[in-house]
Amino acid sequence: MSQSITARLDAVRSEMAKANLDAFIIPRADEYLGEYVPERNERMQWISHFTGSAGMIIILKESAAIFVDGRYTVQVKLQVDGELFQYMSLTDTPQIQWLAATLGADARIGYDPRLHPLSWKRSADSQLNKAQMTLVAVDENPIDLHWQDRPLASSAPAILFDEKRAGKSSQQKRQQIGAVVAKSGADMAIITSLDSFCWLLNIRGNDVPRLPVILGAALLTANGDMTLFTDVEKLPAGTSEHVGSGVSFRAESELKDALKELAGVKLLADPNSSNAWSQLIAEQAGAILIPGFDPVSLAKAQKNTTELAGMRACHIRDGVAVSRFLAWLDKQVEAGHFHDEGVLADKLESFRLEDELYKEPSFDTISAVGANAAMCHYNHNNGIPATMTKNSIYLVDSGAQYLDGTTDVTRTIAIGQVTSEHKKMVTLVLKGHIALDQAKFPRGTTGQQLDGFARQYLWQHGFDYDHGTGHGVGHFLNVHEGPQRIGKNSNDVALLPGMVVSNEPGYYRADEFGIRLENLITVRPCEALANAEREMFEFDVLTLIPMDSRLIDKSLLTDIELNWFNDYHQQVFDTLSPLMQGEELAWLARVTQAI
Repeated sequence: MSQSITARLDAVRSEMAKANLDAFIIPRADEYLGEYVPERNERMQWISHFTGSAGMIIILKESAAIFVDGRYTVQVKLQVDGELFQYMSLTDTPQIQWLAATLGADARIGYDPRLHPLSWKRSADSQLNKAQMTLVAVDENPIDLHWQDRPLASSAPAILFDEKRAGKSSQQKRQQIGAVVAKSGADMAIITSLDSFCWLLNIRGNDVPRLPVILGAALLTANGDMTLFTDVEKLPAGTSEHVGSGVSFRAESELKDALKELAGVKLLADPNSSNAWSQLIAEQAGAILIPGFDPVSLAKAQKNTTELAGMRACHIRDGVAVSRFLAWLDKQVEAGHFHDEGVLADKLESFRLEDELYKEPSFDTISAVGANAAMCHYNHNNGIPATMTKNSIYLVDSGAQYLDGTTDVTRTIAIGQVTSEHKKMVTLVLKGHIALDQAKFPRGTTGQQLDGFARQYLWQHGFDYDHGTGHGVGHFLNVHEGPQRIGKNSNDVALLPGMVVSNEPGYYRADEFGIRLENLITVRPCEALANAEREMFEFDVLTLIPMDSRLIDKSLLTDIELNWFNDYHQQVFDTLSPLMQGEELAWLARVTQAI
């Protein structure tokens, strides 16, 4: 392992020397700055073998450091050679401050402007200038110059997403978002989030694992006209008719020339989601940058009635698939068959694969037995999958991309007998889950304001969890969608009808076990308070899959919470039972009985 990585580090350092660089920064990102990265763009993995979804590497002339967050402190030591890389905390050690402290004045810090948002570039410039250092953009990424066996780009054709599933035509959407651009005072917006321009055009694709999009970027004018820069060879016959008038298609390589033609144009750009490269080219050409949020994100988050109908339909079918898996799992445990995490994840997907609308997982399944579940973003593919043991708990967090929607669900399952401590902690998590599910809140309420609903019972016993409580979810798009979220971090985006978010409190005890209970819920007007002084909203559950009552300490539940639990299971049974039969139906009837 170390020899090949050593050679790769040497190759990058040779390019650094040619450019007179003292350091080079490699983020876990590509030019599209999304969560999911095509294999050919996994530069951080190429230089280090690290497969985590977040991090940064800084290569110096004689050493290197890898920065990862708390999710990956164990994994990084298994995958990355500690003799070649110093292990650092992504959150506790700000990378630019570390550079300023490590290198002397006049140091030149190289970076690829395609791989960083403009906001990062501006902040890094400011900090390095104070330390009398310089941030230097490279024209060509040194990794790309030396990646000899780099995977080819996807050649899969784009998918024309039927308006019957989208609920609105591309023209309607572009007019709607064009008005948002105009309201911002801009003439045009650059849209680089892949799910944003795919939603606008009613197009999907297969260019990125777990995310049904095509690669590219778009320019949208205030009147709704749009130019998409992408691999035009992937666009099937009928694309122009599908998207309607006002859309032109150009090769992605022509984006630079198009940006250079924007002198005097007021360009709306999201400094946090669009890369520095595109905005700097436009600015240098004379465009006037207007910083603002991606104009598509809020409209995309508020699902229309057709999108919501698709989300409900796919959640019912997904509920059947996951329930069949859980029935199979119980039967295997009863028979004394204890499988490893990989076998379990594959078996779960086999049930989803029976659905003709199923496309792929919406993220890598977290199939975690025992202590592995204490790592909240554990992936069994990063090592040797562990095998279930009797008298433990098993956590499975999985999701699916269906043509009519996207799912994400977590269940924690008893494997044999469980302890009273297991039951106590699962029940405290459940109480928080119920509190958030039942919340009623006025228009203008943010997810940050609701986050404490889910944590309160853990807090009362001195516990907490280190991840967010909820993220937005797309419609046959990104399983992690903004701009709304439920968490401790500051977020001023109000929850609005049509938004879909996850409700996923958890608890993790290092080296012992992990717990998470996750449903997807959607915001809707609260009919029970229709005549209240304020306009009130509530949540409606989408996920319909049994929770394991063997892990619940009934004595810790109030009557209201107990009624919620039993009512939820009645809804699960009433909805799924017509679609199940035989032993699986008998299992469903048994596990949804009132407690």
